[in-house]
Amino acid sequence: MASTATRIDGTALAKSTRDAVAARIKTIQQSSPRFQPQLAIIQAGERPDSTTYVRMKAKAAEEVGITFKHIALPATATVDEVIERVKHLNDDESVSGILVQLPLGDHVDAEGERLVTEAVSPQKDVDGFHAYNIVVLGRSDIVGSPVASMLRNKDATVTQCHSRTKNIESIIKTADILVSAIGKAEFVKGEWIKPGAVVIDVGINYVPDSTKKSGQRLVGDVHFAEASTVASHITPVPGGVGPMTVALLMENTLTSAERLWQTARNRKVKPLKLDILEKVPSDIEISMAQTPKPVTQLAHEIGLLPDELESYGKYKAKVELSVLDRLSHRTDGKYIVISGITPTPLGEGKSTTTIGLAQALGAELGRPAFACIRQPSQGPTFGIKGGAAGGGYSQVIPMDEVCIKVMSTTVANVPTAALDARIFHEATQSDKALYSRLVPTKKGKREFAPLMFKRLQKLGIDKTNPNDLTPEEITKFARLDIDLDSITWNRVLDTNDRFLRKITIGRNPTEQGHERETGFDIAVASECMAVLALTTGLEDMKQRLGAMVVATSKSGDAVTADDIGVSGALAVLLKDAIKPNLMQTLQGTPVFVHAGPFANIAHGNSSILADRVALKLAGTEEGDSADRVGYVLTEGGFGADMGMEKFCNIKCRVSGLKPDATVIVATTRALKMHGGGPEVTPGKALHETYTKEDLVTLKEGCKNLVRHIENSKKFGIKVIVAINQFASDSQAELDLVRAESLAGGADAAVVSNHWAEGGAGARALAEAVIATCEGPSGFKYLYDLNLPIEEKISIICKEIYGADGIELSELAQKQVDTYARQGYNNLPICMAKTQYSFSHDPKLKNVPSGFTVPIRAVRLSAGAGFLYPLLGDMQTMPGLGTRPGFWEVGLDPENGRVIGLF
Repeated sequence: MASTATRIDGTALAKSTRDAVAARIKTIQQSSPRFQPQLAIIQAGERPDSTTYVRMKAKAAEEVGITFKHIALPATATVDEVIERVKHLNDDESVSGILVQLPLGDHVDAEGERLVTEAVSPQKDVDGFHAYNIVVLGRSDIVGSPVASMLRNKDATVTQCHSRTKNIESIIKTADILVSAIGKAEFVKGEWIKPGAVVIDVGINYVPDSTKKSGQRLVGDVHFAEASTVASHITPVPGGVGPMTVALLMENTLTSAERLWQTARNRKVKPLKLDILEKVPSDIEISMAQTPKPVTQLAHEIGLLPDELESYGKYKAKVELSVLDRLSHRTDGKYIVISGITPTPLGEGKSTTTIGLAQALGAELGRPAFACIRQPSQGPTFGIKGGAAGGGYSQVIPMDEVCIKVMSTTVANVPTAALDARIFHEATQSDKALYSRLVPTKKGKREFAPLMFKRLQKLGIDKTNPNDLTPEEITKFARLDIDLDSITWNRVLDTNDRFLRKITIGRNPTEQGHERETGFDIAVASECMAVLALTTGLEDMKQRLGAMVVATSKSGDAVTADDIGVSGALAVLLKDAIKPNLMQTLQGTPVFVHAGPFANIAHGNSSILADRVALKLAGTEEGDSADRVGYVLTEGGFGADMGMEKFCNIKCRVSGLKPDATVIVATTRALKMHGGGPEVTPGKALHETYTKEDLVTLKEGCKNLVRHIENSKKFGIKVIVAINQFASDSQAELDLVRAESLAGGADAAVVSNHWAEGGAGARALAEAVIATCEGPSGFKYLYDLNLPIEEKISIICKEIYGADGIELSELAQKQVDTYARQGYNNLPICMAKTQYSFSHDPKLKNVPSGFTVPIRAVRLSAGAGFLYPLLGDMQTMPGLGTRPGFWEVGLDPENGRVIGLF
């Protein structure tokens, strides 16, 4: 009697595999709740057999806890169209596995199918089609070739046949294991099989069967009844390979999901090597000597998706704000504001420290670390102070591209052009003519522009048809009736030009004698720049731009950008500028360079959006270990009394973010100046007080540093003092500053030599930042927004500057009263004052006392959302010195490179 082969029960094995997959998913989700494998299947057309297979896979995925995504394309989909969808799925981090259901259609040949399947990323190819997997067997790329390759890899001797192979019966007779995927019903007879062989039947074929409801039944390539009497083991059809194929597809999807999950969590920035020279070259020479990594590579390293990047050249890119939605579930990284002591005119290396610390955290310690700095203004770049891209071996690169690419001044000049044009037209036209031109008839129809409905609503006119307005309503709508003395909006230019501080416009005869006195501000002092820095999204930016007050009417009402019709145009001009710019440090760590409001005449911080994107990229998932948390270093301009105070009281109120600490940058040079040292003047050699040891002068100047520490503590945040080391500093001087810092209340004080050594020189500082930032933030604001305007100004002057009080000029008092009447009294305060003193007077060094702060004027930035008092003789347009920095700037005639930038 013939023996019967053992049935290889694919259904039972498949169930066991699926149960194991389901259990593994649940186990992982207990520690990582957001872990969710997802299988995506692309199907072209609606072939019944393909639809059945897809339905089976969807059901299996649901059973084990794998999310299923079915991409249904029309049967006519071209190879290129299918590949495009495959690429999209490759980039979708929520997709763990991709399968293309074959065949794709009669119009797609074997070569087309190969191009499609090989387009699937090897990391997501759960069906094993990609050539990189090297799992092919037989003539068919679906089964035969992958199985043959796998068996060969296991050192099996494989013979590969097909239905037209000569003497196929005798070849099969020699096989210990037979895998059949020929696609011909019951092609292999029992008598062909070697006794005791193992038969794996992959064939799926239908034969007529009148006993079945469908009129047909499913059989394999092997005659099951005959082979069962010869073989030792055999897989039935159905119930053999089919269920296992689907089950292993689920297992492969889970394996891929686990691998992708771990890859995302273990993502590291690959540092660039620094070639440190003992004699530090110029900043531009160092920058030019380093080759940056492509920005696309950097973006991948920090976890950005290809669709979230908009490259501008090889080394710069805009980052789409959609990343904030994708990573909204993450807990933010640690948030540190970099500030400083009251500086000298030469600057104390705050930007350099920001970059050096980012390099130390990211390149030296391997922690996720992002620097967020402002876009440099052309004013100081071609003036005296520098380009704010760092210096020495702690820079943003390419340095020349950071320093000379700024936001177009076109944006801020649109409102002034519109305002003066409106004043002219109102003065030279009747109400009827003015209204007819504002709301003209086009093709027999008269309609309000969409933005005009805001003004109608503001005026209380509930009408939508321009022809329905009464003469009185027409006058109210058409005439802004601007009080020329109330205009606060100036034109801007991104160059220091003292002779534009006060000018007369309208001198040409075509303006018919409508002259007025006005002036220019530097571009980075414009409210448009402040709006860009403080906005939280496109819609928010549009509303802020529209709310900007450019003047007051003769009846005392605020005239806004919406009223003069420019807010939509401004939003269009800024629609790309709102996206943060991604660049890198000399050591290849990420930097966001975005927005550039001045700190002495604006709020002096980079954008909220750049900080938010960085905090999410540096953030953690639930279940992440403590060492996964990243650090975001955002710079506040000038001393802590300015950039840091405005960061806390303005920027953090808008963003809702809470800083964990502040790093106060100090130098012996600035401290000696505050201790009574000679004046520090750009272009002049330093007095020997600054180049030789002088502990007495230094200790006296440390009072300035201690005041900044005490001020920072008033915001409830931890303080780390970074002592930016100069080559002439003695060890005794550095030790003294550190001791005075700790005695003054700093949580840590560290000497840092990042200018000369790059990230390695700031390693100790980075370790101090990590240790100090442990635990929650105790951040708090300095004042309540609901206090009167004068009181909020007074609190800043007394608590931060150490003043006895404030004195408002007649103009300032009038402006404060107007703003309060217009409903702007609950805004935060942005003090416009000198950066060279705690007071309004740059000559009052160290820690002055017994002074009263004169408030010359108070301007309104309703769109940005703050009031800014002008202290003393503070100018909103800087001037050039005798020897501006642009003397050194030029192009190398041999290679066209920028030279002379610092």
